[in-house]
Amino acid sequence: MDFDFKRLIRVIPDFPQPGILFKDITTLLKDGRAFRAAIDALVEAVRPLRPEVIVGPEARGFAIGAPIAYALGVGFVPVRKPGKLPAETVSVTYEKEYGPDDLAVHRDAFPPGTRVLVADDLLATGGTIGATVELVHRLDGEVVGAVFLIELTYLGGRAALEQKIAPAPIVTLIRF
Repeated sequence: MDFDFKRLIRVIPDFPQPGILFKDITTLLKDGRAFRAAIDALVEAVRPLRPEVIVGPEARGFAIGAPIAYALGVGFVPVRKPGKLPAETVSVTYEKEYGPDDLAVHRDAFPPGTRVLVADDLLATGGTIGATVELVHRLDGEVVGAVFLIELTYLGGRAALEQKIAPAPIVTLIRF
């Protein structure tokens, strides 16, 4: 079954601030057949990368990364805001479009040398996923690729991310 995935993304003007055209994935996620088709398409695109674990930042990275991990039969590692994970963590501060932010991952999330696929809902400027990649590198993981439901091509995130993970591929399903 073919889907026009782009048509299923709601665009909300001036959210969270004036001038932003927010891409709302909840309209795709609530359509069970479309959500399944989107995840299936992403899974087939990344299967050849043979990841051993999927790492995704909260919260929407969970909605994309966890079902990909399930379909591939590999683990999922959540990247969260500091103070949200119960064991010892490694953290990083990075710049988002709206100011600085922090992310953390459990220090024992995966062993060194693990083949890691990073996953999120959206590739915009590359700040959040770049910080996630930095956390993977701090744990001596091997980033084998990055996967996204949406890419905002006009914000330059791909180029920024390519510098951090080359020659690993970047996979996206929908481009704006």
